[in-house]
Amino acid sequence: MFAASDPPLADNVIADRVVVLKQERKLLLFHGQQVLKTYRVSLGTSPVGPKTRQGDHKTPEGQYVLDRRNPKSQFYRSIHISYPNAEDAARARQARVSPGGDVFVHGLPNGYGWVGEGQRLRDWTDGCIAVTNSEMDEIWRAVPDGTPIEIKP
Repeated sequence: MFAASDPPLADNVIADRVVVLKQERKLLLFHGQQVLKTYRVSLGTSPVGPKTRQGDHKTPEGQYVLDRRNPKSQFYRSIHISYPNAEDAARARQARVSPGGDVFVHGLPNGYGWVGEGQRLRDWTDGCIAVTNSEMDEIWRAVPDGTPIEIKP
């Protein structure tokens, strides 16, 4: 697998799928069956199990789409994950709770880029998937809107 010291992805590299392995704290960029690069990530502060409601601090599990970007996020760049999907919404409706939303892949909070790889020391997001700012630059460039993302336990 790749480490943080690996060379950056070439500018012309495009991923067609993203997979997150929550237990391993990894985000993998794929083109076809080839892993382009692997990143270490931080997750929600309560990472075990799927997100079931707003405010549970869990990172969702399932099939989603990276559907839009926010260059002016409160974090260094963010790409929205299409949570909740139909299954998540139905489960929340049955439980009579809000499923939540606003789940993203993003860099560090604005002004905290100096933390760098230290952000990986613990899970700290509200349910998002966090990488360093330099890693977010690569992901931002290599992952077009509409790319599927699968988040596995």
